[in-house]
Amino acid sequence: MSNLQQIKVPATYMRGGTSKGVFFSLQDLPESCQVAGAARDRLFMRVIGSPDPYAKHIDGMGGATSSTSKCVILSKSSQPNHDVDYLYGQVSIDSAFVDWSGNCGNLSTAAGAFAIHAGLVDAERIPENGVCVVRIWQANINKTIIAHVPVTHHQVQELGDFELDGVTFPAAEIVLEFLDPADEGDGGGSMFPTGNLIDDLEVPNVGTLKATMITAGIPTVFVNAADIGYTGTELQEAINGDTKALAKFEAIRVAGALRMGLIKTPEEAIKRQHTPKIAFVAPPTDYVSSSGKVVNATDVDLLVRALSMGKLHHAMMGTAAVAIGTAAAVSGTLVNLAAGGGERTAVRFGHPSGTLRVGAEATQTKGEWTVTKAIMSRSARVLMEGWVRVPEDVIYE
Repeated sequence: MSNLQQIKVPATYMRGGTSKGVFFSLQDLPESCQVAGAARDRLFMRVIGSPDPYAKHIDGMGGATSSTSKCVILSKSSQPNHDVDYLYGQVSIDSAFVDWSGNCGNLSTAAGAFAIHAGLVDAERIPENGVCVVRIWQANINKTIIAHVPVTHHQVQELGDFELDGVTFPAAEIVLEFLDPADEGDGGGSMFPTGNLIDDLEVPNVGTLKATMITAGIPTVFVNAADIGYTGTELQEAINGDTKALAKFEAIRVAGALRMGLIKTPEEAIKRQHTPKIAFVAPPTDYVSSSGKVVNATDVDLLVRALSMGKLHHAMMGTAAVAIGTAAAVSGTLVNLAAGGGERTAVRFGHPSGTLRVGAEATQTKGEWTVTKAIMSRSARVLMEGWVRVPEDVIYE
Protein backbone atom coordinates (compact mmCIF):
# COMPACT_ATOMS: atom_id res chain seq x y z
CA MET A 1 0.00 0.00 0.00
CA SER A 2 1.33 3.42 -0.95
CA ASN A 3 2.14 6.01 1.72
CA LEU A 4 1.81 8.85 -0.76
CA GLN A 5 -0.60 11.64 0.09
CA GLN A 6 -2.47 14.16 -2.00
CA ILE A 7 -1.49 17.81 -1.98
CA LYS A 8 -3.83 20.77 -2.43
CA VAL A 9 -3.20 23.50 -4.99
CA PRO A 10 -5.39 26.64 -5.05
CA ALA A 11 -7.36 26.74 -8.30
CA THR A 12 -10.46 28.21 -9.94
CA TYR A 13 -12.60 26.37 -12.48
CA MET A 14 -13.91 28.83 -15.08
CA ARG A 15 -15.87 28.95 -18.29
CA GLY A 16 -14.60 31.37 -20.88
CA GLY A 17 -16.52 31.62 -24.14
CA THR A 18 -17.29 28.09 -25.32
CA SER A 19 -14.42 26.55 -23.34
CA LYS A 20 -13.70 25.87 -19.69
CA GLY A 21 -10.52 25.16 -17.81
CA VAL A 22 -8.62 25.18 -14.53
CA PHE A 23 -7.01 28.54 -13.64
CA PHE A 24 -4.01 29.02 -11.37
CA SER A 25 -2.16 32.03 -10.03
CA LEU A 26 1.54 31.47 -10.65
CA GLN A 27 2.50 32.14 -7.02
CA ASP A 28 0.03 29.48 -5.83
CA LEU A 29 1.71 26.68 -7.77
CA PRO A 30 4.22 24.34 -6.11
CA GLU A 31 7.72 25.75 -6.56
CA SER A 32 8.74 23.10 -9.10
CA CYS A 33 5.71 24.02 -11.23
CA GLN A 34 6.32 27.76 -11.25
CA VAL A 35 8.75 27.30 -14.13
CA ALA A 36 8.28 25.52 -17.45
CA GLY A 37 9.22 21.86 -17.39
CA ALA A 38 8.19 18.28 -16.72
CA ALA A 39 6.76 18.95 -13.24
CA ARG A 40 4.39 21.62 -14.53
CA ASP A 41 3.28 19.39 -17.39
CA ARG A 42 2.67 16.47 -15.01
CA LEU A 43 0.62 18.71 -12.72
CA PHE A 44 -1.57 19.91 -15.57
CA MET A 45 -2.08 16.39 -16.90
CA ARG A 46 -2.99 15.00 -13.48
CA VAL A 47 -5.38 17.87 -12.77
CA ILE A 48 -7.18 17.29 -16.06
CA GLY A 49 -7.00 13.48 -15.83
CA SER A 50 -4.63 12.71 -18.71
CA PRO A 51 -3.40 10.62 -20.34
CA ASP A 52 -6.65 8.68 -20.33
CA PRO A 53 -6.86 5.58 -22.55
CA TYR A 54 -10.63 5.57 -21.97
CA ALA A 55 -10.88 9.18 -23.26
CA LYS A 56 -13.39 10.12 -20.55
CA HIS A 57 -11.36 12.10 -17.96
CA ILE A 58 -13.19 10.35 -15.12
CA ASP A 59 -10.20 10.83 -12.81
CA GLY A 60 -9.71 14.55 -13.37
CA MET A 61 -11.26 17.94 -14.02
CA GLY A 62 -11.27 17.64 -17.81
CA GLY A 63 -14.28 16.87 -19.92
CA ALA A 64 -12.52 14.71 -22.53
CA THR A 65 -12.93 17.31 -25.28
CA SER A 66 -10.53 19.90 -26.67
CA SER A 67 -12.85 22.58 -25.20
CA THR A 68 -12.45 21.28 -21.64
CA SER A 69 -8.92 19.85 -21.52
CA LYS A 70 -7.25 23.12 -20.61
CA CYS A 71 -5.19 24.78 -17.86
CA VAL A 72 -4.16 28.42 -17.44
CA ILE A 73 -1.53 30.24 -15.37
CA LEU A 74 -1.82 33.97 -14.66
CA SER A 75 0.60 36.31 -12.93
CA LYS A 76 1.35 40.00 -12.57
CA SER A 77 2.69 41.07 -15.94
CA SER A 78 6.40 41.21 -16.68
CA GLN A 79 5.63 43.48 -19.66
CA PRO A 80 5.26 47.28 -19.52
CA ASN A 81 1.73 48.66 -19.83
CA HIS A 82 0.13 45.26 -19.20
CA ASP A 83 -1.74 43.96 -16.16
CA VAL A 84 -1.23 40.21 -16.38
CA ASP A 85 0.73 37.52 -18.17
CA TYR A 86 -1.50 34.70 -19.40
CA LEU A 87 -0.01 31.28 -20.19
CA TYR A 88 -2.19 28.54 -21.63
CA GLY A 89 -1.67 24.77 -21.81
CA GLN A 90 -3.77 22.50 -24.02
CA VAL A 91 -3.66 19.08 -22.36
CA SER A 92 -3.80 16.07 -24.63
CA ILE A 93 -6.61 13.69 -23.73
CA ASP A 94 -5.07 10.31 -24.45
CA SER A 95 -1.36 11.12 -24.74
CA ALA A 96 1.15 12.30 -22.16
CA PHE A 97 1.91 15.84 -23.26
CA VAL A 98 0.82 19.44 -22.91
CA ASP A 99 0.80 21.62 -26.03
CA TRP A 100 2.07 25.16 -25.37
CA SER A 101 2.24 26.24 -29.02
CA GLY A 102 -0.81 28.52 -29.14
CA ASN A 103 -3.45 30.52 -27.34
CA CYS A 104 -7.04 29.74 -26.38
CA GLY A 105 -9.17 32.66 -27.54
CA ASN A 106 -12.20 31.57 -25.55
CA LEU A 107 -10.29 31.33 -22.27
CA SER A 108 -8.77 34.74 -22.99
CA THR A 109 -12.18 36.01 -21.88
CA ALA A 110 -11.90 34.21 -18.55
CA ALA A 111 -8.29 35.38 -18.19
CA GLY A 112 -9.49 38.98 -17.95
CA ALA A 113 -12.15 38.12 -15.39
CA PHE A 114 -9.83 35.87 -13.35
CA ALA A 115 -7.19 38.59 -13.26
CA ILE A 116 -9.66 40.79 -11.38
CA HIS A 117 -10.96 37.95 -9.19
CA ALA A 118 -7.41 36.99 -8.19
CA GLY A 119 -6.28 40.52 -7.32
CA LEU A 120 -3.78 40.67 -10.19
CA VAL A 121 -5.16 43.98 -11.52
CA ASP A 122 -4.20 47.07 -9.53
CA ALA A 123 -7.17 48.30 -7.51
CA GLU A 124 -6.97 51.81 -8.93
CA ARG A 125 -7.60 50.41 -12.42
CA ILE A 126 -10.91 48.82 -11.39
CA PRO A 127 -13.88 51.24 -11.44
CA GLU A 128 -16.61 50.93 -8.86
CA ASN A 129 -19.11 50.38 -11.65
CA GLY A 130 -18.58 50.21 -15.38
CA VAL A 131 -15.96 48.44 -17.46
CA CYS A 132 -12.46 47.44 -16.39
CA VAL A 133 -9.95 47.34 -19.24
CA VAL A 134 -7.62 44.42 -18.53
CA ARG A 135 -4.40 44.45 -20.54
CA ILE A 136 -3.31 40.85 -21.07
CA TRP A 137 0.06 39.67 -22.33
CA GLN A 138 -0.50 36.33 -24.05
CA ALA A 139 2.77 34.59 -23.19
CA ASN A 140 2.39 31.62 -25.56
CA ILE A 141 2.39 33.80 -28.67
CA ASN A 142 3.71 37.14 -27.33
CA LYS A 143 0.63 39.15 -28.23
CA THR A 144 -1.58 41.69 -26.46
CA ILE A 145 -5.25 41.03 -25.74
CA ILE A 146 -7.52 43.68 -24.27
CA ALA A 147 -10.49 42.40 -22.27
CA HIS A 148 -13.31 44.83 -21.48
CA VAL A 149 -14.73 43.27 -18.30
CA PRO A 150 -17.93 44.67 -16.75
CA VAL A 151 -17.74 45.36 -13.01
CA THR A 152 -20.28 46.16 -10.30
CA HIS A 153 -19.12 47.41 -6.88
CA HIS A 154 -15.49 46.74 -7.91
CA GLN A 155 -16.32 43.06 -8.60
CA VAL A 156 -16.63 41.26 -11.92
CA GLN A 157 -20.21 41.36 -13.18
CA GLU A 158 -20.65 37.78 -14.38
CA LEU A 159 -24.40 37.56 -14.92
CA GLY A 160 -26.23 39.29 -17.76
CA ASP A 161 -28.37 38.77 -20.83
CA PHE A 162 -25.65 38.26 -23.47
CA GLU A 163 -26.29 34.99 -25.29
CA LEU A 164 -23.44 33.09 -26.91
CA ASP A 165 -24.24 30.18 -29.21
CA GLY A 166 -22.58 27.08 -27.79
CA VAL A 167 -23.09 28.20 -24.17
CA THR A 168 -26.21 27.12 -22.29
CA PHE A 169 -26.99 30.18 -20.17
CA PRO A 170 -26.74 33.94 -20.80
CA ALA A 171 -24.08 35.99 -19.00
CA ALA A 172 -22.48 39.43 -19.05
CA GLU A 173 -20.78 40.40 -22.31
CA ILE A 174 -16.99 40.76 -22.38
CA VAL A 175 -15.53 42.40 -25.49
CA LEU A 176 -12.11 41.10 -26.54
CA GLU A 177 -9.60 42.91 -28.72
CA PHE A 178 -6.78 40.85 -30.19
CA LEU A 179 -4.11 43.41 -31.09
CA ASP A 180 -1.82 42.77 -34.05
CA PRO A 181 -3.10 39.18 -34.18
CA ALA A 182 -0.88 37.97 -37.03
CA ASP A 183 1.83 35.65 -35.71
CA GLU A 184 5.07 36.53 -37.45
CA GLY A 185 6.90 33.52 -36.01
CA ASP A 186 10.31 33.32 -34.44
CA GLY A 187 12.13 35.00 -37.28
CA GLY A 188 9.42 37.31 -38.53
CA GLY A 189 7.42 36.69 -41.65
CA SER A 190 4.11 37.09 -43.36
CA MET A 191 0.57 36.73 -42.08
CA PHE A 192 0.32 34.39 -45.07
CA PRO A 193 3.46 32.28 -44.55
CA THR A 194 3.49 30.86 -48.06
CA GLY A 195 3.24 34.34 -49.56
CA ASN A 196 -0.05 33.45 -51.26
CA LEU A 197 -3.70 34.04 -50.42
CA ILE A 198 -4.56 30.66 -51.96
CA ASP A 199 -2.21 27.73 -52.49
CA ASP A 200 -2.44 24.35 -54.13
CA LEU A 201 -1.83 22.10 -51.13
CA GLU A 202 -0.70 18.58 -51.96
CA VAL A 203 -2.04 16.16 -49.37
CA PRO A 204 -0.82 12.53 -49.47
CA ASN A 205 -3.65 10.03 -50.09
CA VAL A 206 -6.13 12.91 -50.44
CA GLY A 207 -5.09 14.95 -53.47
CA THR A 208 -4.39 18.59 -54.24
CA LEU A 209 -6.66 21.08 -52.50
CA LYS A 210 -7.06 24.83 -52.72
CA ALA A 211 -6.05 26.19 -49.32
CA THR A 212 -5.66 29.50 -47.52
CA MET A 213 -3.02 29.27 -44.80
CA ILE A 214 -2.90 32.13 -42.33
CA THR A 215 -1.21 32.90 -39.02
CA ALA A 216 -3.64 35.25 -37.28
CA GLY A 217 -5.06 34.39 -33.87
CA ILE A 218 -3.78 30.89 -34.41
CA PRO A 219 -2.17 29.22 -37.44
CA THR A 220 -5.07 27.89 -39.52
CA VAL A 221 -5.50 25.96 -42.75
CA PHE A 222 -8.74 26.75 -44.59
CA VAL A 223 -10.11 24.56 -47.38
CA ASN A 224 -13.38 24.57 -49.31
CA ALA A 225 -16.02 22.25 -47.85
CA ALA A 226 -17.13 21.13 -51.33
CA ASP A 227 -13.58 20.07 -52.26
CA ILE A 228 -13.53 17.47 -49.47
CA GLY A 229 -17.10 16.26 -49.85
CA TYR A 230 -18.89 18.44 -47.28
CA THR A 231 -21.49 21.21 -47.33
CA GLY A 232 -20.34 23.28 -44.35
CA THR A 233 -23.53 22.47 -42.43
CA GLU A 234 -22.10 19.42 -40.64
CA LEU A 235 -22.52 18.88 -36.90
CA GLN A 236 -20.13 16.97 -34.65
CA GLU A 237 -21.69 13.55 -35.14
CA ALA A 238 -21.16 13.73 -38.91
CA ILE A 239 -17.39 14.02 -38.47
CA ASN A 240 -16.24 12.81 -35.07
CA GLY A 241 -17.53 9.26 -35.45
CA ASP A 242 -15.95 8.84 -38.88
CA THR A 243 -12.38 7.60 -38.45
CA LYS A 244 -11.63 7.94 -42.18
CA ALA A 245 -12.79 11.55 -42.17
CA LEU A 246 -10.70 12.36 -39.11
CA ALA A 247 -7.65 10.77 -40.72
CA LYS A 248 -8.22 12.86 -43.86
CA PHE A 249 -8.45 16.07 -41.83
CA GLU A 250 -5.27 15.19 -39.95
CA ALA A 251 -3.49 14.56 -43.26
CA ILE A 252 -4.58 18.01 -44.46
CA ARG A 253 -3.48 19.57 -41.17
CA VAL A 254 -0.05 17.94 -41.32
CA ALA A 255 0.44 18.97 -44.96
CA GLY A 256 -0.52 22.52 -44.05
CA ALA A 257 1.81 22.57 -41.03
CA LEU A 258 4.70 21.49 -43.25
CA ARG A 259 3.86 24.07 -45.91
CA MET A 260 3.56 26.82 -43.27
CA GLY A 261 6.94 25.92 -41.78
CA LEU A 262 5.48 25.02 -38.38
CA ILE A 263 7.04 21.56 -38.45
CA LYS A 264 9.92 20.04 -40.37
CA THR A 265 8.73 16.43 -40.52
CA PRO A 266 5.25 14.85 -40.42
CA GLU A 267 6.17 13.04 -37.21
CA GLU A 268 6.47 16.36 -35.36
CA ALA A 269 2.72 16.93 -35.77
CA ILE A 270 2.02 14.26 -33.15
CA LYS A 271 3.42 16.58 -30.46
CA ARG A 272 1.81 19.67 -31.97
CA GLN A 273 -1.89 18.88 -31.93
CA HIS A 274 -3.06 22.37 -30.92
CA THR A 275 -1.63 24.10 -34.01
CA PRO A 276 -2.33 24.55 -36.81
CA LYS A 277 -6.11 24.33 -36.89
CA ILE A 278 -7.94 22.91 -39.89
CA ALA A 279 -11.22 24.47 -41.02
CA PHE A 280 -13.53 24.21 -44.01
CA VAL A 281 -15.71 26.96 -45.44
CA ALA A 282 -18.80 27.22 -47.60
CA PRO A 283 -21.23 29.88 -48.82
CA PRO A 284 -24.35 30.46 -46.69
CA THR A 285 -27.18 27.94 -46.69
CA ASP A 286 -29.94 27.03 -44.25
CA TYR A 287 -29.17 24.43 -41.56
CA VAL A 288 -30.27 23.29 -38.13
CA SER A 289 -27.74 23.90 -35.35
CA SER A 290 -26.91 21.37 -32.63
CA SER A 291 -29.41 23.02 -30.27
CA GLY A 292 -32.21 22.66 -32.82
CA LYS A 293 -32.21 26.35 -33.71
CA VAL A 294 -32.57 27.05 -37.42
CA VAL A 295 -29.79 29.15 -38.94
CA ASN A 296 -30.99 30.76 -42.15
CA ALA A 297 -28.69 31.57 -45.03
CA THR A 298 -29.71 35.21 -44.64
CA ASP A 299 -28.42 35.20 -41.05
CA VAL A 300 -24.77 34.65 -41.98
CA ASP A 301 -22.08 35.63 -44.46
CA LEU A 302 -20.55 32.16 -44.69
CA LEU A 303 -20.36 28.77 -42.97
CA VAL A 304 -17.27 27.50 -41.16
CA ARG A 305 -16.49 24.24 -39.41
CA ALA A 306 -13.20 23.78 -37.56
CA LEU A 307 -11.40 20.90 -35.90
CA SER A 308 -9.50 21.17 -32.63
CA MET A 309 -7.25 18.44 -31.25
CA GLY A 310 -8.45 16.07 -33.94
CA LYS A 311 -12.21 16.51 -33.47
CA LEU A 312 -14.84 18.86 -34.91
CA HIS A 313 -15.41 21.67 -32.41
CA HIS A 314 -18.94 21.97 -31.02
CA ALA A 315 -18.94 25.70 -31.78
CA MET A 316 -15.84 27.70 -32.74
CA MET A 317 -12.47 28.28 -31.12
CA GLY A 318 -11.90 31.94 -30.27
CA THR A 319 -8.49 31.99 -31.91
CA ALA A 320 -9.90 30.36 -35.05
CA ALA A 321 -12.61 33.04 -35.07
CA VAL A 322 -9.81 35.62 -35.20
CA ALA A 323 -8.31 33.76 -38.15
CA ILE A 324 -11.72 33.66 -39.84
CA GLY A 325 -12.33 37.37 -39.35
CA THR A 326 -8.83 38.26 -40.51
CA ALA A 327 -8.95 36.04 -43.60
CA ALA A 328 -12.42 37.35 -44.46
CA ALA A 329 -11.05 40.90 -44.41
CA VAL A 330 -8.50 40.07 -47.12
CA SER A 331 -10.01 40.00 -50.62
CA GLY A 332 -9.23 36.78 -52.46
CA THR A 333 -8.83 34.27 -49.63
CA LEU A 334 -11.06 31.19 -49.54
CA VAL A 335 -12.79 32.63 -46.47
CA ASN A 336 -13.41 35.96 -48.19
CA LEU A 337 -14.67 34.28 -51.35
CA ALA A 338 -17.05 32.03 -49.39
CA ALA A 339 -18.47 35.20 -47.83
CA GLY A 340 -19.08 36.68 -51.27
CA GLY A 341 -15.78 38.46 -51.82
CA GLY A 342 -15.00 42.16 -51.65
CA GLU A 343 -13.78 44.34 -48.81
CA ARG A 344 -15.08 43.45 -45.35
CA THR A 345 -14.50 44.71 -41.83
CA ALA A 346 -16.69 42.09 -40.12
CA VAL A 347 -18.40 38.78 -40.84
CA ARG A 348 -21.02 36.67 -39.14
CA PHE A 349 -20.40 33.00 -39.75
CA GLY A 350 -22.41 29.88 -39.03
CA HIS A 351 -20.87 27.14 -36.88
CA PRO A 352 -22.32 23.90 -35.44
CA SER A 353 -23.91 25.64 -32.43
CA GLY A 354 -25.17 28.78 -34.18
CA THR A 355 -23.52 31.99 -35.33
CA LEU A 356 -20.71 34.33 -34.29
CA ARG A 357 -19.71 37.80 -35.44
CA VAL A 358 -16.05 38.83 -35.56
CA GLY A 359 -14.57 42.07 -36.84
CA ALA A 360 -11.15 42.74 -38.37
CA GLU A 361 -9.63 45.37 -40.63
CA ALA A 362 -6.83 44.42 -42.99
CA THR A 363 -4.44 46.70 -44.85
CA GLN A 364 -1.79 45.97 -47.45
CA THR A 365 1.54 47.78 -47.40
CA LYS A 366 4.34 46.99 -49.83
CA GLY A 367 2.67 43.73 -50.71
CA GLU A 368 2.32 42.54 -47.10
CA TRP A 369 -1.05 42.20 -45.37
CA THR A 370 -1.44 43.35 -41.79
CA VAL A 371 -4.32 43.46 -39.33
CA THR A 372 -4.21 45.90 -36.42
CA LYS A 373 -6.82 44.10 -34.33
CA ALA A 374 -9.70 41.64 -34.34
CA ILE A 375 -12.73 42.09 -32.10
CA MET A 376 -15.37 39.70 -30.77
CA SER A 377 -17.71 39.32 -27.81
CA ARG A 378 -17.69 36.40 -25.37
CA SER A 379 -18.59 35.85 -21.71
CA ALA A 380 -17.03 34.18 -18.67
CA ARG A 381 -18.07 32.83 -15.30
CA VAL A 382 -16.49 31.22 -12.25
CA LEU A 383 -17.88 27.69 -11.91
CA MET A 384 -16.01 26.57 -8.80
CA GLU A 385 -13.12 27.74 -6.66
CA GLY A 386 -10.97 26.27 -3.94
CA TRP A 387 -8.27 23.64 -4.46
CA VAL A 388 -7.45 20.81 -6.80
CA ARG A 389 -5.81 17.72 -5.33
CA VAL A 390 -3.08 15.67 -6.96
CA PRO A 391 -0.71 12.95 -5.70
CA GLU A 392 2.33 14.55 -4.12
CA ASP A 393 4.81 12.75 -6.38
CA VAL A 394 3.43 14.60 -9.41
CA ILE A 395 5.39 17.73 -8.53
CA TYR A 396 8.75 16.08 -7.85
CA GLU A 397 11.48 16.47 -10.44
